[in-house]
Amino acid sequence: MIAKIGKGENLWGALTYNQQKVDNENGTVLLTNKIPDLWDRPYSVKFFHQYFEPYLIANNKTEKPVRHISLNPDPNDKVDDKDYREMAQQYMQEMGYGNQPYVVFKHTDIDRTHIHIVTTCVQIDGKKISDRYDHPRSMEACRKLEKQYNLKVAGENRNLNQSSIFKPVDYTNGNIKAQLSSVIRHIPKTYGFQSMGAYNALLSQFNISSEEVSGELHGKMRKGIVYFATDKNGKKISNPFKSSLFGKHAGVENIQVLIEKSRVKMKNDPSKLILKRTIETALSTSKSEASFKTQLLEQGIDTVIRKNNQGRIYGITFIDHNSKLVWNGSQLDKELAANSFNKLWNDLEIKRETKSDHSDHSNLSQEICTGQFLTDNVNGVFDGFFFSLFSSDTNTDQEEQIFASQMKKRQRKRRKK
Repeated sequence: MIAKIGKGENLWGALTYNQQKVDNENGTVLLTNKIPDLWDRPYSVKFFHQYFEPYLIANNKTEKPVRHISLNPDPNDKVDDKDYREMAQQYMQEMGYGNQPYVVFKHTDIDRTHIHIVTTCVQIDGKKISDRYDHPRSMEACRKLEKQYNLKVAGENRNLNQSSIFKPVDYTNGNIKAQLSSVIRHIPKTYGFQSMGAYNALLSQFNISSEEVSGELHGKMRKGIVYFATDKNGKKISNPFKSSLFGKHAGVENIQVLIEKSRVKMKNDPSKLILKRTIETALSTSKSEASFKTQLLEQGIDTVIRKNNQGRIYGITFIDHNSKLVWNGSQLDKELAANSFNKLWNDLEIKRETKSDHSDHSNLSQEICTGQFLTDNVNGVFDGFFFSLFSSDTNTDQEEQIFASQMKKRQRKRRKK
């Protein structure tokens, strides 16, 4: 069984994501803790939210008080509702959330049923439940549940931190070839990817980029790969290194073979659905690109976003270090393609800017209305200021235009006196 722990600040979003499954008959509420059971009417987001509110209000300084956890048994495991309830309770107890309010949802919209748990890490006294070492603790809890309920041992109990043995290239340490070799010799054999673009996205996490080259050798056209060290922004900072320096497995022919094998392997890999749900959960509980990437990173998933010079997103890739697979967003779901993220985050940015502009304008108007800008010594400069403030914007509210006109009439009357 694989557990995913999402950390965020949007409780309403996490509850809405799960309640929509229930409302669409693709899920059920299996269990509530410190929240009353409803037998005579359906649950709602508003109903659940009120029982978390005292904890969120008491919050001292925790920036991400929401926990959105999913427990995913192997697709071949048969788990009934009773076992799911017991497993959820035991898992929450092991993780230190046994005395917290939480809701357990079962999702049935895909063949592999699984459960989601929404809770908060803030206690009623406002203090945070420690999340130090929560990943190894979560793994230990899953191993216990697998034994207790005779579940298949998930691939997650392999060394998830294997990727940590690959250190990013540090140009300042010198010996670039050796640093490149320590990554390039092993990464292609460790991870699955379905394109050269995905391979490059993976390499970028270790400050490496690759480039396909072609040329004529002994009268024949040859293709190959060269590798570069990069800085943290992806800019090349070394001379090119031929793939032959790192062994044949780093060459273009072997990489293409690995790509074809990965396409077959990844087509029906169960971790694809788990990753998709994890990304959707992060989207529902994050308010920006940065918080989205941070949430996924905390769960062992790197996000590589490619933008053009105008800032438009034209590619997004997810590197799941748990399953050792690399996915482009569009391969997971059309709604997770680059265009969707570009629209989502651009719309959010526009809303923030609009809200900020509106707030600044409202504050200025309020200052004018309360007399902070009005004095008895009004001169022509003030008249000009008023005119530019309200007439330069063609979308100015009509009520403000009327107000401006009235104020100018008052100023003229004062001058005549």
